[in-house]
Amino acid sequence: MRIKHKNIKNICVIQLQPFGDVFLTTSYFKALKEFYPGARLTYLMKEPYQKIVLNHPYIDRIITIKKAKGLQYIAERIKTFRKIRNEKFDLVIDQQNMPSSQVLAFMSGAPYRLGYKSGRKNLDFLYNIQAEFGPTRYSANQKFDIVKPLGMAEKPCALILPIPEVDEHAMGQWMSLQNLHPERTLAISPGSRFPRKKWPADAFASLADRMAQTFNFKTVILWGPGEEADAERVKSLMTSSAIIAPPTTFQQAGAILKRSTLLVCNDNGVSHSTVAFGVKTITIFGPTDPSCWSPASAYSTHRHLHNPEAVKQDPCFGISPEMVFDEIKDFLCLT
Repeated sequence: MRIKHKNIKNICVIQLQPFGDVFLTTSYFKALKEFYPGARLTYLMKEPYQKIVLNHPYIDRIITIKKAKGLQYIAERIKTFRKIRNEKFDLVIDQQNMPSSQVLAFMSGAPYRLGYKSGRKNLDFLYNIQAEFGPTRYSANQKFDIVKPLGMAEKPCALILPIPEVDEHAMGQWMSLQNLHPERTLAISPGSRFPRKKWPADAFASLADRMAQTFNFKTVILWGPGEEADAERVKSLMTSSAIIAPPTTFQQAGAILKRSTLLVCNDNGVSHSTVAFGVKTITIFGPTDPSCWSPASAYSTHRHLHNPEAVKQDPCFGISPEMVFDEIKDFLCLT
């Protein structure tokens, strides 16, 4: 299909969920706005995933779909169909590539509807422009595959997580009161939405204790919704002191991370958010593929540990606290 680029002034990108993918999809927004200068960019997602992209400099508007069930779900979808139809988008990019988002793209009535050619029994025929999946690489870079049919070249991804001044101030004050200093603060994130991705709590505790005893690092434990028990478990297993962060938004957690020396985490969304701040990060991988989910291939501020030879029954993924400790020493040039 021939694309009349001069007619594209109003763009919508669809990524309904989850937090990590909603954030990673923004990696090409800067390049997209440069390719279509002056175009208006709307981002469509479910609630509450808009929280991670609030005040993003390359997003002009956010449209959200409320959570609902039964008849309310149908009513909410009809409302969304009408809303996006009335927006008169010129181009809709469906990053989600699932039947629910494919229908949304089609119902927008946009003359250009772009999505992936998946080869699955989805509703690919609702797109009139289809993109091919490129070679496996860091997910933020791989998001550029979908815009190739537009003639856009891949550029360094721009992951941005704006932090309101009020959050910067509040978290800065909190860290000061906890006597946490950027030169000697180890941040850890032991939680995950997926239990199979969790490095054991006692391994995190052992690592934090060793950093405290050897290099006088203080530990701050970050947690998200449903992860508070993981944070408390790690603290209870430590012999040195640790501080559990208060409940935070993504932006508030970012303000803490910006003031930390290093983050050690599971394969979770926090590991991607640190890209935005240049925070040194070591991610521990278990069953997932680091070639796709580790920022280390694209950013020198990130490293990961992965042992593909580890047996499935090994809860530590074949990665010991000593191995992570040695990686930290090398990364931070500690002796």
